[in-house]
Amino acid sequence: MKDGDAANIMPGGVNMNVVNGSSSGDKHVFVDSLHNEQEKPETSNRILVVEDDISLAHLEAHFLTAHNFNVVIASNGEVAVTTLNSFMPDLVVLDLELPGSLNGWDVLQALRTNAAIPVLLTTSMPLDMRKYLRSHGETRSTLCHLAKPYQMQALLKCIKRMLTTTPQ
Repeated sequence: MKDGDAANIMPGGVNMNVVNGSSSGDKHVFVDSLHNEQEKPETSNRILVVEDDISLAHLEAHFLTAHNFNVVIASNGEVAVTTLNSFMPDLVVLDLELPGSLNGWDVLQALRTNAAIPVLLTTSMPLDMRKYLRSHGETRSTLCHLAKPYQMQALLKCIKRMLTTTPQ
């Protein structure tokens, strides 16, 4: 094992594969769960986490991976849109306050041109979700909001609810 490999093995044997050899800045990170053969679900839901706070993104990814989700991290809007061209997740956790030329609303608009998959919006800003839902033809099964800061259990509960009510 190389010295750098130890940093990519998480407690419990979860392997974090880093695209382009880096987990910082504008790269995306793939986090795959290690399943016990007896516990392996028939299919794991794929989640794209779009979050510029790398420590929060990794916390969410490792938490969701521990709950048998396959997670891909995009650290900004540009990487998210590029990722969505080659990877169609079952759900997107999307920070609205992204740096760069594409914010969360721009990513949502780009996503909606191609798919109606569920999106969980996260932000620390006040948000009138009901008004947005009515004006954009969304429903609570396709778009939901979780105010920051939030507990990981609240994130998990919202994701499970959205995936349960959304036809796959």
